[in-house]
Amino acid sequence: MINPETLAVVCGLCSALVWGAGDFAGGFASRRGNALTVILFSQLIGGTLLVCLAAAFARSMPPVRHLLFGGLAGIFGVLGLVGLYKGLAQGRMGLVAPLSAVVTALVPMTFSLLVEGFPGWLRTIGFGIAITAVWFLSSPGDKSKIEPGELRLSILAGLGFGLFFIFMDQASSQSVLWPLVAARAAAIALMFTLLATTRQLAPPPRGQFVLIALAGILDTAGNAAFGMAAHLGRLDIAAILASLYPASTVLLAWLVFREGLGRRQWFGVAGAGAALVLIAI
Repeated sequence: MINPETLAVVCGLCSALVWGAGDFAGGFASRRGNALTVILFSQLIGGTLLVCLAAAFARSMPPVRHLLFGGLAGIFGVLGLVGLYKGLAQGRMGLVAPLSAVVTALVPMTFSLLVEGFPGWLRTIGFGIAITAVWFLSSPGDKSKIEPGELRLSILAGLGFGLFFIFMDQASSQSVLWPLVAARAAAIALMFTLLATTRQLAPPPRGQFVLIALAGILDTAGNAAFGMAAHLGRLDIAAILASLYPASTVLLAWLVFREGLGRRQWFGVAGAGAALVLIAI
């Protein structure tokens, strides 16, 4: 039988893989439409899936306190998505996603060190290698400079996702699915209010439904995998592994858009693999 720590590592890695693919789909859809509209409709699709899963598999409703933490996680998570999708649409996917992941990793890692204590030397070295790997992934080339807009949106995305990790860890100590439903409900309410007040509420562009649905489903799967990883293991381990999501975003951008990967980025991919081994020991 797989022990909880090993399962937590597997779930954390799965969250990175599907989140990265979902961010690619959402960023691609945002290039042809309003990023806020893409987020709202992807959240609606993912939220519908979550309600069905919770009704089918969740045994009981968790305490109200956990649902409130889930709601806070959803608010910060959707703010992170706004920053990320706008950055992916306006900037370079191969830079915005990894740079936001550096901030995403640092926020919950610092919190976990203060609350849960020292994770051990091997894992700490693995954390350092993972963050370094993500930083290398964020360098598309020696001659390329980070534009102010890319930096600003990457930091917004990283802070939002980092706080999502912290609050979802607090919300999922007893149950995973219903706190995720609360998170999604809060995110949808915030996005609907934002679009309505700015008079941007409109159906998504034709031909984008498949990408938007894919982004919503993959985001939901990533949230569930992270919630399970945080439920089974330490927050810092789950967060660091989940923060490797740029690897799949960058590789998909390379395959689809032919965004060039330099030697530094390939070194980052190799470093991510080394970090995974150290964290999983």
